[in-house]
Amino acid sequence: MTGIDKSFPGVQALRQVDLELRAGEVLALVGENGAGKSTLMKILGGAVRPDRGLICIQGEPVPISSPQSAQTAGVAVIYQEFNLVPGLSAADNIFLGRERRGTGPLALFGFVPRRREHAEARRLFERLGVAIDPAAICGRLTVAQQQIVEIAKALSQQARILVMDEPTAALTSGEVARLFEVIRELKSQGIGIVYISHRLEEVFEIADRVMVLRDGRHVATVPVPDVTRTRLIEMMVGRELSDEFPKRSVQVGPPRLVVRGLGRAGSVRDVSFHVRAGEVLALTGLVGSGRTETARLIFGADRPDAGDIRLDGRPLKIRHPRHAIHAGIGLLTEDRKLQGLVLNQSVRNNFALPNLTWLARAGFVRRRLEAECFDRYARDLRIKLADPNQPVRNLSGGNQ
Repeated sequence: MTGIDKSFPGVQALRQVDLELRAGEVLALVGENGAGKSTLMKILGGAVRPDRGLICIQGEPVPISSPQSAQTAGVAVIYQEFNLVPGLSAADNIFLGRERRGTGPLALFGFVPRRREHAEARRLFERLGVAIDPAAICGRLTVAQQQIVEIAKALSQQARILVMDEPTAALTSGEVARLFEVIRELKSQGIGIVYISHRLEEVFEIADRVMVLRDGRHVATVPVPDVTRTRLIEMMVGRELSDEFPKRSVQVGPPRLVVRGLGRAGSVRDVSFHVRAGEVLALTGLVGSGRTETARLIFGADRPDAGDIRLDGRPLKIRHPRHAIHAGIGLLTEDRKLQGLVLNQSVRNNFALPNLTWLARAGFVRRRLEAECFDRYARDLRIKLADPNQPVRNLSGGNQ
């Protein structure tokens, strides 16, 4: 990719970006939120068209104007949000839109040869060194298994270039280790892999070279053995780093939130803990252990069957998210696109929605107050946006 430019209304997302990917290597793509990583990969995957620039594969210019043309060129992108149909089998998802044609009467009446597709899917899984039943319904597979189905789908398309966007975001450490084994196997088969991640320890473990983007510009591409973690972060943020996570001295106060015996049938049973003022409490566990379910119960997104919640010593009766918001409890959802944001609404409207009780008076939103509060929070959180009225879907993932 040479001289790639891309602008959106009010934002220059990419400026003269060059990217070189070699056969059989893992190129890590890193940068802060809004650096342009996802936009660059969407251009490679045909989801977004560049304003200027050239894409060459094996030395030949390739016009990529759509996801279909990217697939034809041998490019496959596995996004953070998988492109799988939960109600279909693994094999059906792998060949969706490219169903195998039967022979004889099967071809005449348009039937799909299931046995043949399942055999091909099984061979793909064997190539990746995993055992997944091709007939298994995707919605019942683990996140790690769904990811393998996505990779198998890419291989079935004869992909020579594979883009993986934050592939370990929802995986356990054991699943990450297995994924890395699969990536190394793909490398040995000559497939070039672009690996996007914020987890720098993964970059040093799996990547051969690392490319840094900052504010839509290509800062550097260096072999992983030639760069330190500190230097990599400095290239990402554009300044010297004295302390990656500076400690702050905070006086821890009395218990602020106390949860006792919280439960909901089928998900959470007898959960008790407390969080003190000025304290960060980590709630950990494997996927499916009840972490998200516990947070949703506290916020009122789901109703508990049992338990007691107290805030600053006062008992709370939370039956709806608005009750939690009124009490001063906020929730950053696990799935921002499905549960956290109204994607077609503006950034400022999304900010205002949970705050209408104090932003509105007599049923009318006080626009000046809304604008002042939004501007302050956007500045403090360093949210990169062109206009408060732009649709929130146009922001990068981190800024969302």
